[in-house]
Amino acid sequence: MHLSPPPSGRRLLLAAAVAAATALVATGPVAAEPLTAQPATDRQEQYAAAAAEYGVPQSVLLGVSYLESRWDTHPGQPSTSGGYGPMHLTDAQHVLSTPASGHVDEGEDPRGDDSRPLTLDPATASAPAEDVLPQASLQTVDAAAALTGLAEETLRTDAAANIRGGAALLASYQKELGAQVGAGTDPAAWYGAVARYSGADTEDAAAAFADEVYDQLGLGATRTTDDGQRVTLAATTVTPDQSGLHKLGLRRAERPDGLECPVRLACEWIPAPYKQLSADPGDYGNHDLGNRPAQQKIEYIVIHDTEGYFGPSVNLVKDPTYLGWHYTLRSVDGYVAQHIKAKDVGWHAGNWYVNAKSIGLEHEGFAGHGTWYTEAMYRASAKLVRHLALRFQIPLDRQHIIGHDNVPGTTAGTVAGMHWDPGPYWDWSHYFDLMKAPFHSTGTPNTGLVTIDPDFATNQPAFTGCNQQPPGVPKPTPPAAPCPLRGSSAVILRTAPSATAPLVNDLGLRPNGTPDTMYISDHGARASAGQTYALADIQGDWTAIWYLNQKAWFYNPASAPTAKWANGFVVTPKAGKTTIPVYGRAYPERAAYPAGVPYQTISPLQYSLSAGQRYAVGGVLPGEYYRAVTFDGSAPGDWTVIRGENRYVQIQFGHRVMFVNLDDVQILPASVGAPA
Repeated sequence: MHLSPPPSGRRLLLAAAVAAATALVATGPVAAEPLTAQPATDRQEQYAAAAAEYGVPQSVLLGVSYLESRWDTHPGQPSTSGGYGPMHLTDAQHVLSTPASGHVDEGEDPRGDDSRPLTLDPATASAPAEDVLPQASLQTVDAAAALTGLAEETLRTDAAANIRGGAALLASYQKELGAQVGAGTDPAAWYGAVARYSGADTEDAAAAFADEVYDQLGLGATRTTDDGQRVTLAATTVTPDQSGLHKLGLRRAERPDGLECPVRLACEWIPAPYKQLSADPGDYGNHDLGNRPAQQKIEYIVIHDTEGYFGPSVNLVKDPTYLGWHYTLRSVDGYVAQHIKAKDVGWHAGNWYVNAKSIGLEHEGFAGHGTWYTEAMYRASAKLVRHLALRFQIPLDRQHIIGHDNVPGTTAGTVAGMHWDPGPYWDWSHYFDLMKAPFHSTGTPNTGLVTIDPDFATNQPAFTGCNQQPPGVPKPTPPAAPCPLRGSSAVILRTAPSATAPLVNDLGLRPNGTPDTMYISDHGARASAGQTYALADIQGDWTAIWYLNQKAWFYNPASAPTAKWANGFVVTPKAGKTTIPVYGRAYPERAAYPAGVPYQTISPLQYSLSAGQRYAVGGVLPGEYYRAVTFDGSAPGDWTVIRGENRYVQIQFGHRVMFVNLDDVQILPASVGAPA
């Protein structure tokens, strides 16, 4: 998570964006068109009516809307780039009129290495105001209002009006390209208008969005929206005329050889600096050199959100005194900036063991504001992650594709300060569908494991405190203000099979043993889609899993299940061991360290794993420590991977993954000893 610039800078830039959008509407060739009929009530009819009114092929209108929102309304709630409704009409000015558009989580050392701790002062790590909202495309609701005669508030909150506004914008873009409009026009001729609708400021990003739309036309789609409307896009193969793309006058991004992105993904190299900051070789930033995977296997891809906007986040990663991650993705169009090569080690996860074995992706957005992530960004991210996973042989599962909120603390003292992004509103199930690795049942209740997978749209936990973000603001006395009810990947865990039972306790967050809460950042009593846990019990509509050394219950009725049965392996303490320690990093034993290299303490966390409990296995890993503490590799043992005899088992212990020593546990098929 990163910093946003001050609101005053954003508002100045927004004023310029609004003025530009207003001027475009005032001087453009398209005038506002009157409403010609009573609005339709059926969503499919609303698309048909809007397409006919503004002369847009219905398939094109449906395809663009699908790429923006999958036809969901997200009633009254903006996306992470300030877009509203099924057509993602952007109104960043309205979004940024509310306080606190970004925040810094306090307490986490992003490097996460005891041998070279990194402490950042938020006061000195601020991004300049420029490039916060560099595109007039983030204020399209103004143009839509001028074209339709509808109020901006109506365009933001009414789905039918929003669809009309999107159709009017598409038609205006088509006319400005000098192309013909009309519902009967060939969808192939609308490629340039579709590309402009993306909001991209680079030609490859606009083309990538348009390509996705036309791919979707060929595939078709049918789904039920978040407000219960059934919408269908009939599959039609279209070969688009791409000549309009070059008329948009967009910047052509640099794509040098060696860029680690899929070919069809809009991607640019914006390097993070590796720079010595003083005469001291240990004073440098903002990442470390490495030789992965030749020297050390890449095990994880870590999903973050930026807690700020794309422009300032990229400005921060270009600061040698700040920290570095591998990629940043933009919300409005899915555009990708690569900053660090995969061979090198970013400072992003707050745990050096994970940093040394991971690639970090930052997504423009906010974990706790109740906003939604765009389909364009989900698709770009899924393509990138699948590409990287195949290249580096990383399994496409939630043991290896993890959120920052799944990364464990390094020691007991760091657990409470670990970050919790991308948060409960990230749609993990849809994300893995896009990666062609969907969550599916692989077992029965007798096979001993469950994979969390609630229906995202209808699973709407009653979180609180979204209005109290950033976390630096003092938390209110409970009850905090309710968050907007909206889809979530998280299921809530309780101490007993009852909706009135207290939530379970996470000792790392609440060492006094009190229950965790529904406060948005208090994620110690949640499990998330795709995470697999060992089954502990079943009572009626409730299922219990082993979680942080206790039974944790979640509602899982057969009529609307929130989990799938799974097969695999579990660990349990070896016979004779009452409890065993749990670790946040898998480091080698003292004897493995060569002379001159300080021993990295194997320090257990505040949790323990008790006899009789079982936890799902995520893999068996060697004890490793990547030594990197100087700019030039001059310290003893620098730029080497230290390995010992220790081996560890990664387990799904709570919301975060953790590690146990292989010598302490027995690995069993989950079906052996599973609850009857």
